[in-house]
Amino acid sequence: MQYKQLTSQEAQVILHKGTEYPFTGIYNDHKADGIYKCKQCGTPLFKSETKFNSRSGWPSFDEALPNAVKEIPDIDGKRTEIVCAVCGGHLGHVFRGEGFTEKNTRHCVNSISLDFEPKSKE
Repeated sequence: MQYKQLTSQEAQVILHKGTEYPFTGIYNDHKADGIYKCKQCGTPLFKSETKFNSRSGWPSFDEALPNAVKEIPDIDGKRTEIVCAVCGGHLGHVFRGEGFTEKNTRHCVNSISLDFEPKSKE
């Protein structure tokens, strides 16, 4: 599989499990219809209709596409990391039980880990 060439900032987050500053990512307030994909490999991860405003400073989704995101216990033992199931690129963390949506799940994702494909107008 061919991976996208990453900038140093993208690599810091996607490969080295960094975090972008809250409220700085291009997709935090993004509201267009479409699919959010992995920046590194292009795998579709989240539908736009699952995105919601958690006021956390990062894009939040209450559901990932089937088999697109893998959950891994974080090194700190308190959180659960989420990575792309295809390339293993770091996306962010998943939290449950916060009550933001009926699904009670928040995939908290770094914008820099994502690309966006707008919904076709056809």
